Amino acid sequence: MLGALFCGWYAFNIVFNIYNKQVLKAYPFPMTATLCQFAVGVLFVAILWGTGLHKMPKNLSKKTLITIAPLALVHTIGNLLTNVSLGKVAVSFTHTIKAMEPFFSVILSSIFLGDTPSLLIMLTLVPIVGGVALASITEVSFNWIGFAAAMGSNITFQSRNVLSKKIMGGEKPMDNINLFSVITVMSLLFCLPITVFFEGVMFTPEAVAAYGLDPVTVVKRTLAAGFCFHAYQQVSYMILQRVSPVTHSVGNCVKRVVVIIASVIFFQNPVSPLNGIGTAIALTGVFAYSQIKRMETANKKKADAALVEAKAA
Repeated sequence: MLGALFCGWYAFNIVFNIYNKQVLKAYPFPMTATLCQFAVGVLFVAILWGTGLHKMPKNLSKKTLITIAPLALVHTIGNLLTNVSLGKVAVSFTHTIKAMEPFFSVILSSIFLGDTPSLLIMLTLVPIVGGVALASITEVSFNWIGFAAAMGSNITFQSRNVLSKKIMGGEKPMDNINLFSVITVMSLLFCLPITVFFEGVMFTPEAVAAYGLDPVTVVKRTLAAGFCFHAYQQVSYMILQRVSPVTHSVGNCVKRVVVIIASVIFFQNPVSPLNGIGTAIALTGVFAYSQIKRMETANKKKADAALVEAKAA
């Protein structure tokens, strides 16, 4: 079951990135694309709850929604920025930049949670930053807007993780799948006014046709991207319920490698030797970071267990 979930996680992510890039390349409205993805996600949630495949949360109080709202807001912004980046640069380059997530995780956790990273963790950040820098200066599709948007999404998504720990204190008001479902519904509500304000009403077949494109093709690919977007996130949470966060992080690192390779093959993006080396160095640093985090987490658990035994004795 776990192997099937990992395969589904990777497959949905690959298909999402391919269809999403095709849509954004032909129809350069990243906010509209993000809105449609959230809309498909809400439909997915409605089916999930309506059919009883997953029980709807019973404790959706006003206090709970207020607690979740900041997470939904940064989730909305993070996905908007990711789509802006995907519309401007190659999929492989966006995911190379997003390999810097551990760097921002360490910085933000240190600032807002008071976590002090170990020397080994700090050392793993060197190849991550260096690899991304090398890949950036040798990237054929480099674009400052795409680069800045991907960096912004890194900061936003890691802020979401820090907010989750700070606001909820490690205690979630519901299970992971329902939490993500509620965040998706709230993200749609946040995204709608932002999209209409900046891009207007561009998500109708008439608007697509007026742009000189086939509405059926664009709608099909947008719906497919939206379905895969929500499916891979739901599967990701299902995996997280079965493995440790560190193991999930390692799987996410491997997923990024798979997506980069698949996108390069599908889109036939030109990749220079230095660009490939930079990407490889960055991803190696991410893998090393995940392994050291796993080791440190295991050691901390052993130390805590030993402390409990000592107090009991």
